[in-house]
Amino acid sequence: MKLLTQVRTVIRLRHYSRRTEQAYLWWIRRFIEFHERRHPATLGSPEVSTFLAHLATTRRVSASTQNQALSALLFLYGEVLRQPVAWMADLVRAKAPKRLPVVLTRDEARAILDKLDGTAAIVCRLLYGSGLRLMEALQLRVQHLEFARGEIRVRGGKGDRDRVTMLPLVLQTPLRRHLEDVRAQHGQDLEDGAGWVELPAALDRKYPRAGREWAWQWVFPGTRVHADAATGERRRHHLHETAVQRAFRQAVLLSGVDKSAHCHTLRHSFATELLLSGYDIRTVQELLGHRDVRVTMGYLHVLNRGGLGVRSPIDTL
Repeated sequence: MKLLTQVRTVIRLRHYSRRTEQAYLWWIRRFIEFHERRHPATLGSPEVSTFLAHLATTRRVSASTQNQALSALLFLYGEVLRQPVAWMADLVRAKAPKRLPVVLTRDEARAILDKLDGTAAIVCRLLYGSGLRLMEALQLRVQHLEFARGEIRVRGGKGDRDRVTMLPLVLQTPLRRHLEDVRAQHGQDLEDGAGWVELPAALDRKYPRAGREWAWQWVFPGTRVHADAATGERRRHHLHETAVQRAFRQAVLLSGVDKSAHCHTLRHSFATELLLSGYDIRTVQELLGHRDVRVTMGYLHVLNRGGLGVRSPIDTL
C-alpha cells in the first residue's frame, strides 16, 4: 500500500475529521517533497528539525501552522510507520501567541451584513445570529432546522460534537423562502435522475434511498451537480466556503469597516454581544460548543470592562 494511502486509512480508522485528513496528508506530502521524495522511514530527527526550521525561517509560517505540521509528522511516525518516536520528544513546539479576537460592534455588523445579498447573506446572518462556525452552517441539513422550537441542531461540529443553538426569529422567514427555492431545485434534480447527497457514516448502506430524501438535503447546496466516483450517483455538495468568504470580504470593503474581519469574526461578535447583554458564561459556552469554559472566558477580555466594570481614571476628571 502506498504511504499516503496508509495515512488516509489510519486516519479514517480513528474517525478524524476530513479537514484533519486533508491537512495531515498535505504536510506529509510537503515533508517528502522537501527531502527529495525520500521515504520517511529513512529519515529521522535531523530531517524533521530541518523541515520545521525551513517552515519557520524561510517560509515564515505562523506558530499554529508550524505546530500543525509537527502534529502531522508525529502522526506519520507514531501511528502509521509505527516507529519509536522518543527522539521527537526533543522537538520544540512553536509557542503560539495569545491573540484577542477581532469583534464587531452592532453598527459595524449591521453595516457589513447590509452589503450582502443572496445565499451568502443568509449564511453570514446565521453566523452572527447563532454563533455557528462557517462549515457548521454550510453543512446544515434540512432536518437540522427546528422552526417550531427556534433551534438549530449542529451535528458533528468541531471535535465531532453535537449541540443545539438558537434559530433567530428574524431569520426564519428568509430561511423558509430559501428552502422553498432549494426544494424546487431538488425536485428538478430528481426529475433529471440526480438529487443525491453524501450521507454520514454508513447510512447510505442502511437506508439506500435516504440520500435522495428531502430531510437529508443540504440547506445551502452547491450550484453544480457532480457524479460520485465510487457510486456513480449524481450529487450536489454543499456550498463551498470560499464563495461565502469572498462575498463577506467584499462586504467588509464596501461597508468601510476598518477592521480585519472575516467570517469567523461574526461568531466572535455573537459571543461578545451575549456577554454584554448579561447572559452567563456557561450559557454562551454551550451555544458555542466549547469544551472548556476558559476558551469562552477569552471573550471577556474584549468587553472593554474586562467583566469587572473598571472605569478609567481619566473618565472621572
